[in-house]
Amino acid sequence: MHVAAVKTTSPLVSSFFMRDPLVCARELVGTELVWEKCSGIVVETEAYLTLGDEACHTFARPSARAFVERNTAGAIYIYLNYGVHWMLNVLVKGAARSGLILIRALEPRRGLSLMRARRGTEEVHRLCSGPGKLAQALDITKRHHELNFCTGPRYCFLRDEDRDVPVTADPRIGISRATDLPWRFTLAGSSFVSVPVRPPNARKRLTRAGTARTFTAR
Repeated sequence: MHVAAVKTTSPLVSSFFMRDPLVCARELVGTELVWEKCSGIVVETEAYLTLGDEACHTFARPSARAFVERNTAGAIYIYLNYGVHWMLNVLVKGAARSGLILIRALEPRRGLSLMRARRGTEEVHRLCSGPGKLAQALDITKRHHELNFCTGPRYCFLRDEDRDVPVTADPRIGISRATDLPWRFTLAGSSFVSVPVRPPNARKRLTRAGTARTFTAR
């Protein structure tokens, strides 16, 4: 599914990230992630709660809990997965519960030549079809840890408020705990996601009109 170009040039502000993590994770789908000279449409996210979620870093890592404590909504959380791939997350904080949202996949839009050189491939569908791939394509490393998506135009999310974005929810992937929660959100029909969406009986089809309560329904 090809997404129309995002029309707005206004970045998301901190209040966007001061709501429920599931709402934010879903509504980030369809936005345009701007990362220096590159950008892409967010086609896949995953939500993790900072309290009571065994799959979240804060469950077992004091350093992750300290990050949440000292940072404000919109802060960038970077970690190295299995000692190989950097992972890009954004902090959601200020509502009844806080969370970290993993940006899992993008549909590349701007800076494709840079992405191709960094990834070593010409195939556009392979540039950002996974969290490790997009981090490599955008040259994301630990040096970006604790920057904030709401403080300037170099790193931000852009959204067209008039667009209705069809979103599919299914269980998170690549984890061994809390695997049944349908907190992975993908752009419906996108060919740029990391892993195809699971069968209909394992997911919910959503739009931005839904509520956080809808997300947890099976």
